[in-house]
Amino acid sequence: MPITSITNGVHAPTWVAREVIDLAHGESIDDAPGWEAIANTPDEQLWATKRILREELVEMARTRLRDSWVTRGASDAELGWIDSVLDPDVLTIGFARRVPSYKRLTLMLRNPERLKALLTDPDRPVQLVVAGKAHPADDGGKRLIQELVHFADKEDVRERIVFLPDYDIAMATVLYPGCDVWLNNPIRPLEASGTSGMKAALNGALNLSILDGWWDEWFDGENGWAIPTADGVEDADRRDDIEAEALYALIENSVAPAFYTLDERGLPTRWLAMVRHTLRTLGPKVLASRMLREYVLRLYMPAALASRAVEGGNFESARNLATWKKKVRAAWPSIRIDHVEADGVGDAVNLGTPITVRAFVSLGDLTPDDVIVETVYGRVDADDRLSHPQHAAMEQVEKYDGGRWQFRLVVTLDKNGPFGYTVRVLPRHPGLATPQEMGLQVVPPLSAGFADGVLR
Repeated sequence: MPITSITNGVHAPTWVAREVIDLAHGESIDDAPGWEAIANTPDEQLWATKRILREELVEMARTRLRDSWVTRGASDAELGWIDSVLDPDVLTIGFARRVPSYKRLTLMLRNPERLKALLTDPDRPVQLVVAGKAHPADDGGKRLIQELVHFADKEDVRERIVFLPDYDIAMATVLYPGCDVWLNNPIRPLEASGTSGMKAALNGALNLSILDGWWDEWFDGENGWAIPTADGVEDADRRDDIEAEALYALIENSVAPAFYTLDERGLPTRWLAMVRHTLRTLGPKVLASRMLREYVLRLYMPAALASRAVEGGNFESARNLATWKKKVRAAWPSIRIDHVEADGVGDAVNLGTPITVRAFVSLGDLTPDDVIVETVYGRVDADDRLSHPQHAAMEQVEKYDGGRWQFRLVVTLDKNGPFGYTVRVLPRHPGLATPQEMGLQVVPPLSAGFADGVLR
């Protein structure tokens, strides 16, 4: 079905730190050249800029944390420890968003001792800055925040994990740039988009996320890490335990080593390469300007042009389309695919093999101008069903008596292995938004699933 999607974007001038914008040297951050310029920043300068931003986050966190404790009834004399909360030279992971249950604010707490070990590691410590709000009527979300605050208050971890209340834009504009890693661990596939990770990426943070929302679309193995999911595990507690363990393992074995492994200059070259790749590739993608451009070019302009065409000539084209639809609906029951065959295949089906698919179709009172005949093809699974099928229009090559026609298509295989194919007939008219608009389709009568033929 012709359902499309346009990925969200964020407004870079609002969310990108001034220190990062300055690295573009006057190039606009609304275009790819600006992000290319930022990505080309020398290692020393890029690393120093991230430390400045991390230091600003630490200062902001200490101020807000002190205010929070005072609001809770603590006296200044009790809060001297806050001056050592967080460290601008420690790997900093951020997590900030509204707190519905599916976003799993407390997944990181599934094994408190394991989390404590990561936070207090003597060689590769990690620090967490967490912020968020629950809806006033969401008691479950409020309980999650209480659980996290209870853990963060403990004396043996409170210098390495903080929860900042009253999450707002002022806090966010310091939090995103100051983080090295942005954490997102929703229950897949419930994330709508996850734009917080985009804002962090624009400031040189690497994403550590469940493959959901925008991250499922744009994760490439070099711009961060994908948290494995326990798909198919129905027990919610067991699923959370499995995914939490995967999160701990990633931080311990991949994230922290990349951050703390330094070259002779004292710089984490592997980490900086990933930051540079993130800025260069994700910078232009996650922009609201890119999103708006896609809406205009892919949806709004075609819709406007189609509307203008329908209205032309006192809606004559609309009347013609209505007459044609009536004719097609009346004739559709008489359409049938009589035979489908393929040739050009030897003993093996290999990459680059050309396969000629032929379809013999009876159109009744319709003509090839009224329909589109397509080959639907692709790899097949163990049950001979097509996996991620492609489709392509076939060419009319011969006419026979009785309204019968031959259509043909040469398909060149782009992969080795089992190949399946079938044929379908759809209505075709310039006035249709898509061939599927009328809900009419003809497929071979004996097809099992999608696959009419399987070549191995």
